[in-house]
Amino acid sequence: MAAPLIDPFQRAITYLRVSVTDRCDFRCVYCMAENMTFLPKKELLTLEELDRMCSTFVRLGVRKLRITGGEPLVRRDIMTFFGSMGRHLDSGALEELTLTTNGSQLERFAQQLADVGVRRVNISLDTLDEGKFADITRWGRLPQVLRGIDAAQAAGLRVKINAVALKGFNEDELPRITEWCAERDMDLTWIEVMPMGDIGNENRLGQYWSLKDVRAAYEGAYTVTDLPERTGGPARYVRLEETGQKIGFITPLSHNFCESCNRVRITCTGEIYMCLGQEDMADLRPALRNFPQDDRPLEDAIRAAIDLKPKGHDFDYSRQRADGQMSRHMSHTGG
Repeated sequence: MAAPLIDPFQRAITYLRVSVTDRCDFRCVYCMAENMTFLPKKELLTLEELDRMCSTFVRLGVRKLRITGGEPLVRRDIMTFFGSMGRHLDSGALEELTLTTNGSQLERFAQQLADVGVRRVNISLDTLDEGKFADITRWGRLPQVLRGIDAAQAAGLRVKINAVALKGFNEDELPRITEWCAERDMDLTWIEVMPMGDIGNENRLGQYWSLKDVRAAYEGAYTVTDLPERTGGPARYVRLEETGQKIGFITPLSHNFCESCNRVRITCTGEIYMCLGQEDMADLRPALRNFPQDDRPLEDAIRAAIDLKPKGHDFDYSRQRADGQMSRHMSHTGG
């Protein structure tokens, strides 16, 4: 293996999140405008280019690879890519291959994902009310997602539910969602809504429900114990003693979580974002496409990008405006 990737703050980069498409079969109101203009398909990295990109990162010390979107499972022939990444699991070079999904296609693909070595999936689900689900996703159908969760668990995949905390939308569902996850032995993580992309007429400040308030709601109903667990990422965890389940809190707005960041993100067009909450990026496509037989320019471009990784992000809602708002959509960067 080549020398590992170390950023200017001596953090080893061992976790790569890769968006394989900006397209999605939902239009969640905090993520996308209803009438999105997606990238021309010719601008996206091919599956072969994604393989080469990810394999280079694995060679440089990445041990965890998460596939994101958009909705990754709507990309044509995506299972061939998952299958090819499975070879790094087989060799031991990669410790974990995971997926973040809206669950809409899991009924079709859960067993195939398990067969190539995926062991965990994160499923985005903000409500268990069918009508509210249709409203928040605009195009989604809750029963389809629930069947996907059933299929994932039947295939032996460990499921974690990611719920975006939305003021006035799912505040009253916290007990129900928590109990439902406990009954199904699924971990649950709450996420503060992030200021990324133009979402039309939606008001982000109106959507923002601080996770300090979410935690306070748990403390009013459960015995809450802080857990020392750290994954190098944004989540902080507690255990609810009455149910034994683990609850995560991702708080980019009310708490800066960057001191132990071990990750970078690649977009579906080959741009590397060293920080989700900064606009700085580097385009890896020239090194990828101009030197099809030589990975050294790609390695050099990756290292040059890592040398520019910032200490942290600038998200801030404390002054009642969405400071640090990113112009790009989350579906472009990857969740």
